[in-house]
Order: sequence, then C-alpha cells, then structure tokens
Amino acid sequence: MTAAARAGGEQLEDIEIALLLEGLYRFYGFDFRDYSPASLKRRIVERMRAEKIETISAFQDRVLHDAACMERLLLGLSVHVTSMFRDPSFYLTFRRKVVPVLKTYPTVRVWHAGCSTGEEVYSMAILLQEEGLYRKCVIYATDISREVLRRAREGIFPLASMQEYTTNYVKAGGKHEFSDYYTADYDNVIFHPALKTNVVFAEHNLATDGSFNEFHVILCRNVMIYFNRALQDRVHELIYESLSTFGVLGLGNKETLKTMSREPFYEKLDARDKLYRKVG
Repeated sequence: MTAAARAGGEQLEDIEIALLLEGLYRFYGFDFRDYSPASLKRRIVERMRAEKIETISAFQDRVLHDAACMERLLLGLSVHVTSMFRDPSFYLTFRRKVVPVLKTYPTVRVWHAGCSTGEEVYSMAILLQEEGLYRKCVIYATDISREVLRRAREGIFPLASMQEYTTNYVKAGGKHEFSDYYTADYDNVIFHPALKTNVVFAEHNLATDGSFNEFHVILCRNVMIYFNRALQDRVHELIYESLSTFGVLGLGNKETLKTMSREPFYEKLDARDKLYRKVG
C-alpha cells in the first residue's frame, strides 16, 4: 500500500470515528468527542474486533440499532484502571492533612467522580470509618457506565488482588487488619455491607452533566488524563462549581491544575499527592 493510500485510509477512519461519536452523543447522550483521539481510536478498534465487525461505519450501524452493543462499547471506551488504596501515599496524606479539618464539620459530603468499579470508594469508606468520620459522611460515587456501577454496588473483588490491596492499605496508614473488612467466598471477597451504608452510587457524565450538590471533598483521580484540553477545562469548571469554599480536591498523580484557568483559586495542600484546597 502506498503512503497516499495509507493516509487516505486513516483520513476515512477519522471521519468514521467522528460520525460514530456524534451518533453516540446525539442518540444516546454519551459525549466522547473531546476524549484523547489516539486512546479512543484504539479502544474502538478493539471493540470492533471483539464484535467481529470489519469497518467503523458498519460498527456505527450496529451501535445505533443495538443497545446491548452500545453498552459493551461504553464499557470499552470508559477507562477502568483502579485498585484499592491506589497510590497509598495519597491516602496517608489525606489522613494527615484533610481528616483533621473534616472532623470539625457537622456533616461531610464527598464526591468520587469517575468511581469505576468502586475499589477507591471502598478505600475511602474504610479510611473515614477508621478516622471516626464515616457516620457523618455521604459519599456520592458516580460513573458514566451502568455496568461498572453495578459491580461497584456489589462490592465483590478478586481474592487474588487482596495481597496487593493489603500492602497498599498498610502503606496508606491502615489501623486494623485489612481482612477485617471483607469475607472470602471461593475466588472472590465480599466487602462488608456496612461500608456501603453511606454511599450513593449514581450515573453521571462528566462531559455533559452539571453540578448536582456542593461537596467538601471531590476526588477525580486519573480520569481527566483521557480528556483533551477543552474537556479538561470544562470538567475543572464543573468541579470548581461543585466544591465548597475551603473544600478539598484530590487529583491523580499524573494530573495537575497547572494551565487551568481556576488554578489561582486553589492552594496546594500537598503538591506530590495532588491535594488542593479551594480558597477563592
């Protein structure tokens, strides 16, 4: 194949992807148009192969006429890389620098934006319980995907992951035996239902949905690295609107407030662990 033919093929694929994303948005309301193009294209192609479909245009036809196919695509497009007490130093710093402030509040509202399958939601619930805060907290755990929210509500995770998660828990300043929080069931573990008592799992699309409450803590970790600059700006504006004055924002270790228009309105609680306080 000549270079010109390859370029023409890539151009056609880009057009087909743009049409697919526009269809997803206009028919289903899911907006991936401002996601990182390279990552998005790779995931679409992977999903096409799984569905045994040859072209993106044919895939678009299937997605728009088959809701189950759309759900599988949605699951494939949403990035779900997570673990319990992921980046343990973040949780250790949260205990030291954020918990003392939260203890002065009569009630605490926490928003986990892009909660994925829930590992980090349960991690925060455990931390808040150990710090004597859980009873006065409500954690809103949201994601775009109905399927991952279903998994998160179940609180069932692979037994094989518990060694890694236990190590993370200890490094995060855990105060008990990690095994106290779950029951083993063959190849899986089930986390205790009490950890879900004050958790509200709900669908929310960061790309299209607005603010739905005012929060003392917003955790949006390792989510925006998959967005382009325009969508990052939009989501940061949503977070700013949703965060109370002196509220705390937690980002992922590869994310930053630098170059964001709202950066001057935050102060750094911890630069390494990406914890910020809204001050303006």
